[in-house]
Amino acid sequence: MQHFLQRFALLVAGVLSGFDRLVFKGKLCQLYAPHGMNYLLRANRVAHKEFKQYAAEITKRVVEAAGVSQAKDQGFYRYLSSSRVNKEEVAREFAGQRRVRSGLVCVLQCVEPCWTFDRATTDDGGSTIRGEPGKCSHLYHYYLHPTFGWLYVRLQTWFPFDIQIGLNGREWLARQLNRDKLRYRRHDNKFLWVQDWQRAQQLLNEQLLMDWPGALNGLQQQIHPLHPAHLGRMPLQYNWTVFQSEWASDIAFHRQEDLEPWFERWLREAMLTYKTNDILGFFGHAPSFYRKGRTRIETNVHATFEGRRIKHWVGKNSLKLYHEANVLRPETTVNDAHAFLMPRPPVNDPAGTVKRRPLRRSVVDLPQRAAVCQAINERYIEALAATAETRTLRALVEPLTRRVPEPTRRPDQPVRYVRALNPLAEADAALLTAISDPRWMIDGVRNRDLVAVLYPTATEDLAEGRRRSARVTRLLRLLRGHGLLEKIDGSHRYQIGADARTRIQALLACRNANPDQLITNAA
Repeated sequence: MQHFLQRFALLVAGVLSGFDRLVFKGKLCQLYAPHGMNYLLRANRVAHKEFKQYAAEITKRVVEAAGVSQAKDQGFYRYLSSSRVNKEEVAREFAGQRRVRSGLVCVLQCVEPCWTFDRATTDDGGSTIRGEPGKCSHLYHYYLHPTFGWLYVRLQTWFPFDIQIGLNGREWLARQLNRDKLRYRRHDNKFLWVQDWQRAQQLLNEQLLMDWPGALNGLQQQIHPLHPAHLGRMPLQYNWTVFQSEWASDIAFHRQEDLEPWFERWLREAMLTYKTNDILGFFGHAPSFYRKGRTRIETNVHATFEGRRIKHWVGKNSLKLYHEANVLRPETTVNDAHAFLMPRPPVNDPAGTVKRRPLRRSVVDLPQRAAVCQAINERYIEALAATAETRTLRALVEPLTRRVPEPTRRPDQPVRYVRALNPLAEADAALLTAISDPRWMIDGVRNRDLVAVLYPTATEDLAEGRRRSARVTRLLRLLRGHGLLEKIDGSHRYQIGADARTRIQALLACRNANPDQLITNAA
């Protein structure tokens, strides 16, 4: 994001990167094992035929302990006849009526789909307890928490008593700023202005260091205090995972009038130029990640009352860009953490070999999840920064159309020259397109990477493989001579510089534009 901030230094007031919406799941994992519920019943000496009566009694005790009767008596309980009712709106209505400033806002109850257990007959005529999709009553407790702010805790009232907790990182930040007596202006979940942007970012970073299992267990205890006593002789602890996360990088401009024209330009650029490989590159995926018919890669533009936003989907994960007032927000939503690979040891062997393994849903991997999302946002913002160029196309292209000295390793070597580039020719355009792929922005590009892109059909002929590699070596030397690539010290990787990316994006946009578009933009 550094290049973007340098380019717009006079327009940007501050930046905040951190979690927005977070949804956690708490499960008693042992009950999901093939015979987990059977073990529980055996431990508590409950026969299979008595399961429904036993489960109903446990449910009654769980609901009583959750404070439903008290909520009914004091007038902040409501039963919802449909699961489609917007529970957030109902809870906000209660908060306004009761003028709640802290603590429990309301308790809502409704029947929703879930994974549950029931008695079943086995093939040999016996009985067992099996998991199956079904429906049961759920309790929603909405709070204005002194630390986390507005949140909800959903409790399934039938075995296996799953819990879902939803909170917002910006709500949490507001309370931290209040604690530190820092002034700010806020609209919904965005901070339009903060007295000390650096301190606000430090507070957001602290959210990654907290004891998440302890905090979530504390919230669970408030609405489900019967746990784990209701499990009898088989007490189990909840395993906490991140069901869904949103990581937002808010860039606050000094004035909304400065942001709006640029946003329209970025929106147009994203719609016209970002293809499948570009989107995969933003997510850090290689083109091989895409499997037709298996991986959803989609871009859409949606108009809201606040303006327009563009959203890119890769599988179940997404990246969107929109603005509200003076805040530009790229935001990465992760629904499928396993789609990302991170260097880590095996789960059951912390001292084992570190390899690139799927990102875990566990709260333990929240810092790694944050790093993945921040990298996605930064790659996207850096790509947008290239559209902010004000130099003429002539000034950008002319240096590339002349022969230039070849990069040398030692000053005593004779000067040799590399040819000029022709950005409008097919071969050179393909080369520029290849090195501008966003996936090289972090780790850089290697000879073998460019070989794979420029020669999509692999070869088993060793001589042909060497010929391809030698040609790419010459192309790398050509690009370095023109200042479009920089070698990473101590490696065989090359990175494209910020100014080079600007030149290439401008050239490719011009090459792909029709005369009408060029005339319109020039006018």
